[in-house]
Amino acid sequence: MPSVSPPKLPPFLAEELPQERRAYKLESGPDRGKTLHFIDHGNPEGIPVILQHGNPTWCFLWRKVIARLDPERFRCLAPDLLGFGLSSTLPRVSDHTLERHLQAMREWAESLKLTREAILVGQDWGGPLAIGAGMALPKVNGIVLGNTSVLVPKRPLGTSFHKFARTPAVSDLVFRLGGFPQNILGRVQGDPVSISGNVARAYRWPLRLGRRAGPLALARMVPSSPDHPSVAPLREIEAWARAFDGPIALVWGERDPILGRALEKHVEAFPQASVSRTQAGHFLQEEVPDEIVLAIEKVADRALETGS
Repeated sequence: MPSVSPPKLPPFLAEELPQERRAYKLESGPDRGKTLHFIDHGNPEGIPVILQHGNPTWCFLWRKVIARLDPERFRCLAPDLLGFGLSSTLPRVSDHTLERHLQAMREWAESLKLTREAILVGQDWGGPLAIGAGMALPKVNGIVLGNTSVLVPKRPLGTSFHKFARTPAVSDLVFRLGGFPQNILGRVQGDPVSISGNVARAYRWPLRLGRRAGPLALARMVPSSPDHPSVAPLREIEAWARAFDGPIALVWGERDPILGRALEKHVEAFPQASVSRTQAGHFLQEEVPDEIVLAIEKVADRALETGS
């Protein structure tokens, strides 16, 4: 793996994010030479757990979950998407496509040269991206999804948030210059205080490094029509997920105004999945990390029992 030193963190953030971090330099594709920053914490020989963030966060989102997982049993791998967190920037909105992110994530996943079967964990865009990256691995043992959508909507429209993101000029101004939506993350939580103080500051911090196109771009990556560029790769991801015969867990924050209601469609799509309903909001990692940890542990146990 061609690696480089990860960027240093300011003291307040280093205290919040003590886990070991690494950076991988991409060797192919349109983003050759760019780096993917990621947390790599736990036993190198442990069960690999790939934890993928979505919009508009970064690997910081998973710190509570990682801190609670047994570091002897698991190896936690939480990458930052290009244009997010401490990964290299993608300065233009047009640089961000689902296919392009998948290409980078798949190269990163393959570069890990994992010798054990992985568990995929994703929230928001991290759901389809984690599965998309996992499709490049030799074997996946389990999936844990929370407040995401890995299903192609029958009538792609998006929420009011996504519709606003497609408004010319105004959305560019609000997202790029107003620090939106990082500055209002607490409003989509069950408990708004769960993202406040230094935690809220940590989510805003990467904006100082010029990573302002990503949140708007990922909002526009949500399909708005049947011929949207995201639809084709999402169909492949959905088909793979539906065909997956290993253990699946759904952990949901039902007070999420964005994807809270998406749970029922996923329960229907994955009848074999265990389901944990919580009173958390969109970024449930901040409110119910123990529920996510329990789901990961149970998926790992079931995979071991069934030999998945």
